[in-house]
Amino acid sequence: MKKIFTMAVASALAVMVLGTLAVSRAAAQDPILTPIIVDEVAPIVVKALTPKPKPTGLEKFEGYIVHANVAQVTVRAKGNDLGIQTFPLDATVAAKMQKIVDQGGYQYGDKVTVYYDPTSRTAVKIKGKPSRPL
Repeated sequence: MKKIFTMAVASALAVMVLGTLAVSRAAAQDPILTPIIVDEVAPIVVKALTPKPKPTGLEKFEGYIVHANVAQVTVRAKGNDLGIQTFPLDATVAAKMQKIVDQGGYQYGDKVTVYYDPTSRTAVKIKGKPSRPL
């Protein structure tokens, strides 16, 4: 019985060794034998981008007053609570703001629309009614 068992184990090992040696190499692991030729060609332009013209008009920012004084106004955006912008005031708006501050000024939460110059970010006009002073 021992002799048959050893013969079976020896033949199984022989079959495994022959199986690993007789298997052909995988084709995916062969190196590329043909050289790759790269041509340097000018890029193909599908659509040329043209820069947008700078706006010359005023832009508007609607929101609620956070803080306002004679020099600047800070406004929270109407639809976005995290969108807060501070605008320095133009000379003419600062003079009007001085009159408003003398009467009590803008209070926190007053609804305003700030028209500003997009290049310098200065407020050119503030539209909105200040609430009664506290």
